Amino acid sequence: MIIQKWSRMNLFRGSFYLWLLIGCSGVAAADQPSPRLNVIVLFADDMGWNGPACYGSDLHRTPNLDRLAASGMKFTSAYAACTVCSPTRAAMMTGKYPARLHLTDWIPGQKRPWELLSIPDWNKRLELSETTIAEALKKVGYRTAHVGKWHLGSEGHMPQHQGFDLNVGGTLSGGPRGGYFLPNKMNLPAAKPGEFLTDHLTTQALKIIDNWQDEPFFLHFAYYTVHTPIQGKPELVKQYQPRIRADGIHTNATYAAMFHSLDESVGRIVKKLDELQIADRTVILFTSDNGGLTQRFGKKTGITNNAPLRRGKGSAYEGGVRVPMIVHWPGVTKAGSRCDEPIMTIDYFPTIMQITGTDSQRNPKHKVDGKSFLPLLQGKADFSRDALFWHYPHYHAGGDSPYGAVRSGNWKLIEFYDNQSIELYDLDADIGEAKNLATLKPEITQRLHGQLQSWRRSVAAQMPHRNPNYDPQKALLKPRS
Repeated sequence: MIIQKWSRMNLFRGSFYLWLLIGCSGVAAADQPSPRLNVIVLFADDMGWNGPACYGSDLHRTPNLDRLAASGMKFTSAYAACTVCSPTRAAMMTGKYPARLHLTDWIPGQKRPWELLSIPDWNKRLELSETTIAEALKKVGYRTAHVGKWHLGSEGHMPQHQGFDLNVGGTLSGGPRGGYFLPNKMNLPAAKPGEFLTDHLTTQALKIIDNWQDEPFFLHFAYYTVHTPIQGKPELVKQYQPRIRADGIHTNATYAAMFHSLDESVGRIVKKLDELQIADRTVILFTSDNGGLTQRFGKKTGITNNAPLRRGKGSAYEGGVRVPMIVHWPGVTKAGSRCDEPIMTIDYFPTIMQITGTDSQRNPKHKVDGKSFLPLLQGKADFSRDALFWHYPHYHAGGDSPYGAVRSGNWKLIEFYDNQSIELYDLDADIGEAKNLATLKPEITQRLHGQLQSWRRSVAAQMPHRNPNYDPQKALLKPRS
């Protein structure tokens, strides 16, 4: 539900603006051309739900993200399409569930030949036959740029092969090769010795905005931050060390320094838009690809804590998939508004198509699983969906065994594939997923499990199977009891 409602006047102004944009196809009153909206997606890596200060961190200073939320809409139940990065990124680009794409793990994944289950032969690249946001927008006159992490395939499947005019820093790698201090192994042009990677990529993004300020553009800025290796600028690490409390949620000064650098980047982007006087026609969407990394092989990493959510990256629980999400759209999103409606990464494609007024020009053969959350941005209540689904037929060093999950309303059901165990949680009453209600609520359990099974069939989800080479002595994860 939307906690804060628009006034009628604000709703009228937002609706009128959209009517001009979409209904009139860019033609304003008095036959003066109306500038088309720019779209900037700021995509953090491994940032947990409570990472920004405006989401509850007691250590990280994120004044620019906080201002972005205060001047726009903050989503409290936004979800990544997967508990790891590559599938979520593919889902954002295409609007499709990772299960439908058969791209269900981080690329290239992990070899786990001795586990109880054998993983399916999944797709280790985003196929060129898929239509991306960049390709759809480029067809209607948008300039398109990718900056930062790609991680959706090797040579021949880079951003420039998927509709982007420019690719800065996007490679097959899931992390910054050689670390965050330049020069590293990423072969970045104009890298200054000692420069921090986040700062460098931001400078390149600002140059793109400068060059394209007079034409509509789509900028996909995918940060490597706050993915491992955990490295921060020494002067920032020093600032955070005295602020650490033994009883704090977040207690890693280096990790906090990485947050600080990302937040400074967001501030630089917003400042540039203001300086060029294009902020009023630029939509900014900020989110993360999965939860923060809290465990590896059953041990705490000391990197972060997603409390009150359970676990983190690689996990079936909320800490693995619930993420921060902020939308800033001048004249449309009400300042300081909050939305509790569940949305997912698959919803970005159809939403951006509607925001830019290009939905009707999209290839009708490109079917999406996502749903446009434009009504939520407008402050309307006419947004509803039956359920959201996850399918992760893999093992992960930081999480659980292969699983599927569904959220419907306040209920979330998880099915673990190794022993077919079922867990059911009431997220409204138990956000930390501490009390399994599967046996206490058999009707809800049966209904949601049936939905999950039906959905898997509808997207032709690839399932793991019993491994004939299973060796309990060599297996890294034991079957769930």
